[in-house]
Amino acid sequence: MSFLWPQMLPALALLPVLVLLYLWILRRRRRATVRLASVAIVKQALGKGPGWRRHVPPALLALALAVLLLALARPTATLTLPMAERTIILAMDVSGSMRAEDVKPNRLVAAQEAARAFVESLPREVRVGVVSFAGTAAVVQAPTTSRDDVFAAIERFQLQRGTAIGSGIVLSLATIFPDAGIDIQQITGQRTMPRMLGDPEKKTEFTPVPPGSYGSAAMILLTDGQRTTGPDPIDAAKMAADRGIRVYTVGVGTTQGEIIGFEGWSMRVRLDEDTLRQIAQMTTGEYFYAGTAEDLKKVYQRLGSRMVVERKETEITALFAGLGALLALAASALSLWWFGRVA
Repeated sequence: MSFLWPQMLPALALLPVLVLLYLWILRRRRRATVRLASVAIVKQALGKGPGWRRHVPPALLALALAVLLLALARPTATLTLPMAERTIILAMDVSGSMRAEDVKPNRLVAAQEAARAFVESLPREVRVGVVSFAGTAAVVQAPTTSRDDVFAAIERFQLQRGTAIGSGIVLSLATIFPDAGIDIQQITGQRTMPRMLGDPEKKTEFTPVPPGSYGSAAMILLTDGQRTTGPDPIDAAKMAADRGIRVYTVGVGTTQGEIIGFEGWSMRVRLDEDTLRQIAQMTTGEYFYAGTAEDLKKVYQRLGSRMVVERKETEITALFAGLGALLALAASALSLWWFGRVA
């Protein structure tokens, strides 16, 4: 727990003073008691005294005051809360190596099925966008709450040559921040891309923020190879980190490397786990390895649980104020019940 106004905490020093004042009043009352000839007769006439109950209302009142003083300092705590409105971009590799059948029935089909299950598990208010990348990158589906449109986009994947992981990250960022003025053509070198998304007149000035601090969007990057073209993925990850976007990376396929061929041509592919780990680390995301279709489904299940809730520093002043008021009310109620007067 931390406090937005810690300068109010010294006020807690009043509590020991109040306790000493309470003890002094009790002692003074004892001294002021009239001495009678027979104390036993007085005790018999008065009956059983309040005993320990006399101290309960003042103790509750002191505790209420302590809690209210803490509320004045505006306490905050890191809580796990339901996710607010959010955008998630699925950046998926559609290079030719996704035809490989080491993940059954093949890498592409397994990735499509896992992605569909992941999207179905998300709350309806979460917007999902889809970016595909191979030698080039393309926005297959702009962020939307329509699950049918997202499923259709995932089904439309067309395999191509090359693996431009950096282009996939950059285009995903431009999709999340359409008015940020990200020059897609200049960064990726793709002339087939729009120069920038959104309205150029709405371009906002960019100021770097702490990695992972942007809570309204996240990116899931899935690939089975290593970069063969396009911008450096680490440079693209730096762009994501500077904008506070977390990138969760998913590696599919073999880390040793193998030759995969189809339609008269062949290529050697190897999963670049080091780069994927570095991307996740730079952006405060997480790296997952999926060697089988079942592993891939489990990865997306774990990602789904992370997307439904988020840990966020939240001010809990109202909680302390409510607790303090409840304690004060309890002190008054007990005093009225036991002694017929409010403490």
